[in-house]
Amino acid sequence: MRVLSPQENTRVDILQDGAALYHLDISQEGNRTISIEYQGRTNLIEICDGRIRVAEADCPDQLCVQMGWLQNSGLPVVCLPNRLVIQYAQSPDGLDAIS
Repeated sequence: MRVLSPQENTRVDILQDGAALYHLDISQEGNRTISIEYQGRTNLIEICDGRIRVAEADCPDQLCVQMGWLQNSGLPVVCLPNRLVIQYAQSPDGLDAIS
């Protein structure tokens, strides 16, 4: 399965511990924040102008916050201590670029 970039798709999945918490089309979302908790720690997810990022986190290293907005490259925003992943949704047909 390949990950679609925003030029192809604006659907985003927010996962925690491998389980889907949210399936969003960020081009259709209004500006808002989503609070996600894990073992007493919190990540604050910001959706603004069709973009998404971790705006604040209770994790010790803050790498997820430093990653900034989810970019065109398809690389996910990850918070390892809180087991959180924000990534572009998989292609609905399940095919990769080689298939």
